[in-house]
Order: sequence, then C-alpha cells, then structure tokens
Amino acid sequence: MRIVTGRFKGKRFHPPANIPARPTTDSAKEGLFNILVNNFDLESISFLDLFSGTGSLSYEMASRGCDEIVCIEKDGRSIAFIKKTMEELKIPATVMQMDVFQYMHSTKRKFDIIFAGPPYALETLAEIPNEIFELQLLADNGWFILEHNPKHKFDIHPNFKDKRNYGSTIFSIFENK
Repeated sequence: MRIVTGRFKGKRFHPPANIPARPTTDSAKEGLFNILVNNFDLESISFLDLFSGTGSLSYEMASRGCDEIVCIEKDGRSIAFIKKTMEELKIPATVMQMDVFQYMHSTKRKFDIIFAGPPYALETLAEIPNEIFELQLLADNGWFILEHNPKHKFDIHPNFKDKRNYGSTIFSIFENK
C-alpha cells in the first residue's frame, strides 16, 4: 500500500497480515481524492475516518494538508498500526479504539468530511447514512462518503449527491445541504 499524492507521495506502508481490513485500492483512492480536491480546501477541513482499518484514507488526507483528523476503529491491531504510522509520519491525528456507533452517538463534534469504509458484510451498513444525518455529525455543506459494494444502493436517500464506481468498490457521497 502507498500514499498516492501530496507531501507523503509514494510512501509505502505495510500493515500486518492479521489486520481485519479491506484496504481501499490506490485507483479508487485517486479517483476519490480527485473529487475531494475539486470541492474542498483540504488544508482547512476536519476529517472523520470511521472504520479506519489501516488508516489509509487518513494518511492521504494528511498528505494533502489536512491537520484535523480523527480515526475510529475498534480492532486493537489496526489501532496499533495506525498510531505507529501516524507517529512515523508525524501526523497529529486523534486515533481512538472504540466502536464506531458508540463514537457517533457520543461525540458532539461536526466534521467537514466523514468517510466510512465498513466491512461489506456489516448488517447495519445501510443504516449508517441515516445515523450520520440524524446525529448531525456533518458541518454545513459537509460530505459523508460511504464505501460499499454493488449490493447496496443509496440513490434515493434525501442527502444523496453522487456515486462513483471503481469495480467492486463504490463510493456513495451524501451532502449536508
């Protein structure tokens, strides 16, 4: 795995094999960040990474200048890897080991961009967009991006904005209008 662009461009990181994560492919990350850099000044936003896995999306955000990053992941091995990588890259992120849904219900913060890359088999995956909006976790004009497979469709959600398909990876984008 590598960081696609920005100040850490080309930096490779090697998560342990026992991390229960499905890393986002480089081509999908590139496509997503092309959209984000055309819609946000990434140096002046707050970013919440739910189901952080390897931390890949957070490293990409930091590489592009975002310095307000929060990572939430419940797996201890994943958290240890993310913390180690953040320290190596000197990224001042908040990394918390806890259940994503507990965090969502306990935080009072609002974020400009929220990314969620849950396990595709997560039974409550389809409920995540509603919870994000019901709990008012997005700042005005903020985006929630949900990574999922083709089995899920969110086009009729009232906050749905767009979707991008990268093979078996789909990013559904929702906006807090």
